[in-house]
Amino acid sequence: MCGRRYLGFVLLVWLQGVLHVQTSDQPCSAPKLNNGYLDPEELTYNHDSKLTYSCDKGRKPAVEGWWATSTCHNGTWSPEPQCIDEKDCLAPNIPNAKYAENQSGWYEDGHTIRIRCNEGYVPKGWRVTTKCINGNWSSVLICEKCIHACSEPPQVPHTVIIFQGFQDFFAPDTELQYECEDGYTIEGADNKKTIYCLSGNWIQGPVCSGGTDRGHGGSGGHATSAGSGTQPEWGVEVCGKPPVVPNGDVVGYGQRYLRYECSSFYKLVGPEKVVCYSDGTWSNVPYCRVNFCSVDTDGHPLLKPAGVHYMKYGEEVRLPCVRDPSWWTDHYSLVKCINGRTFVYDCCTRFARKSDRC
Repeated sequence: MCGRRYLGFVLLVWLQGVLHVQTSDQPCSAPKLNNGYLDPEELTYNHDSKLTYSCDKGRKPAVEGWWATSTCHNGTWSPEPQCIDEKDCLAPNIPNAKYAENQSGWYEDGHTIRIRCNEGYVPKGWRVTTKCINGNWSSVLICEKCIHACSEPPQVPHTVIIFQGFQDFFAPDTELQYECEDGYTIEGADNKKTIYCLSGNWIQGPVCSGGTDRGHGGSGGHATSAGSGTQPEWGVEVCGKPPVVPNGDVVGYGQRYLRYECSSFYKLVGPEKVVCYSDGTWSNVPYCRVNFCSVDTDGHPLLKPAGVHYMKYGEEVRLPCVRDPSWWTDHYSLVKCINGRTFVYDCCTRFARKSDRC
């Protein structure tokens, strides 16, 4: 019985060794490459060996450069050699942005992608789309740091900040929580308090007191004693998180108010300042009304593709037209934004006399 167990153990170890050999350091068969050629050209390639490939006229590798390399790793080529049409585009590198990525790693001629900037970043020039045209992207998209973002939070005595991971800056309206160190408390705040990023600045942080640091007593200055006749000191932190105004930002604040502004192409409707009342409530909040027109040049038959162009109410611009072979000079179209409607007029030369349509 013991001998059978020993024999079974030996067989198990042997099988594990065979499986290990079969699942590691496997050679690769020659990759199937349409419209291209390999160097060196062999039937099989050892594990970790590299090959170079190039493509026929009118085609290009699905990676940067006219010559590309691929490595055999346990029976699989990485990246997979493939030749695509030279009019197709490789995936663009757009830092601090996300977009729908194609599993193949490249995009056909005429494909349009739309980006979404990471938190704390905004699209430069409000450009969020780019189109693959004859092997190149129509525009370079950039996500830049929001001017209303905050740097690292302030150092507050006897407190510990709570957030995940290191950050160079924090997006507007970021909410961070502090906890008091052992032996210190914030009266009436359950030993916790939240601060906010407002217009590039952190609103006043918590004050943790304990032992000899304590001495203010009462309810933290949020209420008065009957007959005292004194006005307590309080600020906007009494009202908690600032009201959210879609397409708007807090651009300034005082001890008892916040001041709002709308993003570009939006108009503020309502009070510019929102007041924090002593009972912990906010006054009426404004809203941001649409104040722009847009024209998608990628989908307009007259205009040269360059993504979506935005204009404020009453604004007019000249946008380049798709060039006609019969033209001896560049043509432009007058585009107007009138009461929320976009008007695109016929193409004119830049030498044409100025009129309602040129």
